[in-house]
Amino acid sequence: MENTQSSTVLNSFRRAAQAGEFLVTAEVAPPKGVDVTHMISMAATLKGRVHAVNITDGSRAVLGMSSLVASVFLLQKGIEPICQVACRDRNRIALQADLMGAHALGIRNILALTGDPVKVGDHPNARGVFDLESVRLLQLIRKMNQGLDDNEKPFTDGATDLFAGAAVDPQCHSWSGLQKRFERKIEAGAQFFQSQMITDFERLEKFMDTVAVAYDKPILAGIFLLKSAKNAQFINKYVPGVNIPQHLIDRLAQAKDPLEEGMKIAAEQVQIAGQLCQGVHMMAVKREDMIAPILNLAGVPPVKKATNVH
Repeated sequence: MENTQSSTVLNSFRRAAQAGEFLVTAEVAPPKGVDVTHMISMAATLKGRVHAVNITDGSRAVLGMSSLVASVFLLQKGIEPICQVACRDRNRIALQADLMGAHALGIRNILALTGDPVKVGDHPNARGVFDLESVRLLQLIRKMNQGLDDNEKPFTDGATDLFAGAAVDPQCHSWSGLQKRFERKIEAGAQFFQSQMITDFERLEKFMDTVAVAYDKPILAGIFLLKSAKNAQFINKYVPGVNIPQHLIDRLAQAKDPLEEGMKIAAEQVQIAGQLCQGVHMMAVKREDMIAPILNLAGVPPVKKATNVH
């Protein structure tokens, strides 16, 4: 028995993924504090333009509101969430408890993550847990969907029905490591993949043609809104694995309106990604209201109306 305000489960994302539709998701960070007004207002600008909205779980090991709680706020507003769950801060007992709670509250989409190292965040003296990592978390979710706990003992009050996904980085320097990790996540039960920020689309194409092609799972390419040349340079310096090409930095530096130019770049990238994979995952930190205009520029139509399951 679900206990959401609307007593419904939004199922648009799973339905579209399984139907092979072009998928659009976007990322919104929960607040550092208790006021969800801004988060909800940003997510509301995405309604009808994306299939689901990712709520981050301590991204970059920076403190924020519980992704589970923040996801419930979106669900209450009729916005389908993808609740990110990181292994860094919880042991397997807490992870199972949260996943059961997510299901009971009407949340169905989970992105299973290992989590960023504690030392890179704003609480470097905290202790990381890492009882599990993303592959083992996917395995755990698969067990829970079968009505079993991590010890393979049956639940007494019903199984979960969670649609689990995972992260992938096609720009990983180790090709063999990338392929092995991707295949392990498939075997563990990942039903969809969202990529890190893509800047090398030739690398993405190679990944799609030589690795992902063997599996019928949706891949969503990460598209990031660059707001200025300074923003791009900052990302190059501080975000591991990302190398924004100099010609894009030059475009931003020479533009009369760098934000507008960044939107054009993002729209171009959405169009390229649309030729390579089944969807895009949009990221526009603190300017999520720009995502719908970017999708318009790229010619991406509104999503089909969500299917509600009572």
